[in-house]
Amino acid sequence: MQSAFEVEKQQLDQIAAEIEDQLSRLEKIGRYYGEDITEQAIDDSREQTRQNLRIAKEEPYFGRLDFHEEGKSVPDELCIGKVGVSREATNDLLVIDWRAPVASLFYSFSGGEEDIYYTSPEGTVEGDIHLKRNVVIRNRKLQRVVDTYVKGSHETGGTDEFLLYRLGDRKDNRLRDIVSTIQSEQNHIIRAEKNQPLIIQGVAGSGKTTVALHRLAYLLYHYRDTLSAGQMIIFAPNRMFLDYISNVLPELGVGGIQQTTFAEWAKEILGGTFKVIDDSSHLESYFEKGTIVENGMEPGKLKGSLKYLQATEDVFLKYEKNLVPDGDLVLWEGCRLTGEIIRKWYEEQQLFAVSVRRNRIMKRMKSWIEQQVENQMPHERKERKKTANQKLRTYMKAWPDYDAFSFYKELFKKTNAPEYAQPVQTYLPDEVVAETRKRLGKKEVTAEDLPAILWIHQKLVGKEKQFTYQHVVIDEAQDVSPFHIEVLKSIAMEDSFTILGDISQGIHAYKGIDRWEEFMDVFDERPSKYVQLERSYRSTYEIIEYANRMLENMKHTAGLAKPVFRSGEPVKEVRIKSGERTSEVIRLLKEIEKADFQSIALVGRTAKSCADLYESLTDAGVEATLITADQTEYRGGISIMPVYMTKGLEFDAVIMMDADAQHYPLNDFDAKLMYVGCTRALHQLWILHEGEISPLVGKKVE
Repeated sequence: MQSAFEVEKQQLDQIAAEIEDQLSRLEKIGRYYGEDITEQAIDDSREQTRQNLRIAKEEPYFGRLDFHEEGKSVPDELCIGKVGVSREATNDLLVIDWRAPVASLFYSFSGGEEDIYYTSPEGTVEGDIHLKRNVVIRNRKLQRVVDTYVKGSHETGGTDEFLLYRLGDRKDNRLRDIVSTIQSEQNHIIRAEKNQPLIIQGVAGSGKTTVALHRLAYLLYHYRDTLSAGQMIIFAPNRMFLDYISNVLPELGVGGIQQTTFAEWAKEILGGTFKVIDDSSHLESYFEKGTIVENGMEPGKLKGSLKYLQATEDVFLKYEKNLVPDGDLVLWEGCRLTGEIIRKWYEEQQLFAVSVRRNRIMKRMKSWIEQQVENQMPHERKERKKTANQKLRTYMKAWPDYDAFSFYKELFKKTNAPEYAQPVQTYLPDEVVAETRKRLGKKEVTAEDLPAILWIHQKLVGKEKQFTYQHVVIDEAQDVSPFHIEVLKSIAMEDSFTILGDISQGIHAYKGIDRWEEFMDVFDERPSKYVQLERSYRSTYEIIEYANRMLENMKHTAGLAKPVFRSGEPVKEVRIKSGERTSEVIRLLKEIEKADFQSIALVGRTAKSCADLYESLTDAGVEATLITADQTEYRGGISIMPVYMTKGLEFDAVIMMDADAQHYPLNDFDAKLMYVGCTRALHQLWILHEGEISPLVGKKVE
């Protein structure tokens, strides 16, 4: 009797040969660039098949499910892969796409379910599962076969064995797909309803970012007749993070989804010459001063609140109400367009945005002027037209045509501020108004100003079609505000959102949220769905247990992380002597590199301390990359970066620098910072300190 490995080897050889034959034939057919619509459709289909076969070539499938559908005589042996593959001659399916309805059983079935079914377009399909098998194929070579369920067998543990095997992989400079290891709770999120705001609270290492990306791939597959990748958008915290996750969607055969930061997206919409101040400046300021403003008076909290949205709306209602200039437009004696008529025209245009209404009315006034000029004697028309146009220009100067930035700037004027600015200046404390005025005068805005400016832009020019989306993903969402969500809600069709983050990692809480209910309040018309991911798959049991100590010191947390029992080395606390910082780091790097790790992070407290460490290590001949706030690419290897830049990333080994009581005192903010830094480590975590170790750590590690 053949072993499971031999069976899968034969299966792989057959499928790989079919893929190779099909791809070879299709690669010989050139692209069609003509104008025939039918030929264009055929060419698009051929190109999609080519792309799928290229993805399937290296790893044709990763799982097998023997499903005995009710009413059939024998089970179907289903191979499951990243993309579907059919036999060319007969069109029989050789590999089932992981997003197909029947493939959901591969992820949701654990062996103890009584009712086994999946939902297809034709309805519910019931049956029984005889075999669930995980396989590892790399470069078209079968490496591992693990049966995670065999009907009638009492052996268990196959699922955990395979998961731990995959989690033990070394980490390079890119996030990878998890399509072969999607867990049941992750599968439910990926396949959740499209038109309902989905909020995912996930502990560090729970795979929430990867799950969100897989959800996009699933939605595009499941709703392929109505959804377009070009009308989906991902908002991430920074450009380096986008570079880090850039491989996942292409690995899943998905391209064309927009990926950006909120600040870059806002600049694209608003244009202009103003500069957005980076968040890192706020954190670095805290590190210098050693204090952080209480939330109640923090500008980010104030400007990100729904109360600030209301104040901005009150401003605009007052502005809009008194927008039409007083008085009549008098062209010459006996030729008058009354203010009453102009206001009537204005009120008739209520469905349009303010600037659009202004331009439409001005066009109507020009048409009226042309009629008046046409009624004059021929020899008077030229002079009358010149006079009329001058009068119109003078009249329109009293009807200002703001862009969003200049309008927002008007609201903070110290003297001669428009009367309609009062709600904003009353809501914000005087010191916040003064600081905002100073920045706007230098054509600078903070990230927390952007929602209000974008909201004003929408009121001025309306919603622009190229900036509306069928689905919106917001990563690290705990660091954005309800006002951000409200602005994005206005451009998301049917409130189709995937919002993900971790309250415990809210190191930008000065402008973000403390509770997910703050976002749920925004979606009052279409209630949101809240999902909590408590299991951490990234780090070893020892690292997660260590990081949980930081969570125990936080005011706002979603609870402790539950580690997958992947045991590794103990967390190592190392006290170094003054003056031996560089030599000790070099010694540790040599020890860590014996494990052949591909990514190591030296995590510093501030940008300056990281720059100093980089300089000293470079002088000593160590090759490393200094990561700064304006970084757009993560290269792997040895990286030196401030703790606040590590969020979202992961490394084989992490060395936390300066983990002493002075740099990480006992407070909520520093607990979050240290938690973020520690949970970046997959396999090894080192805690370095010169003075007494941070009280956030708790008892000494033995």
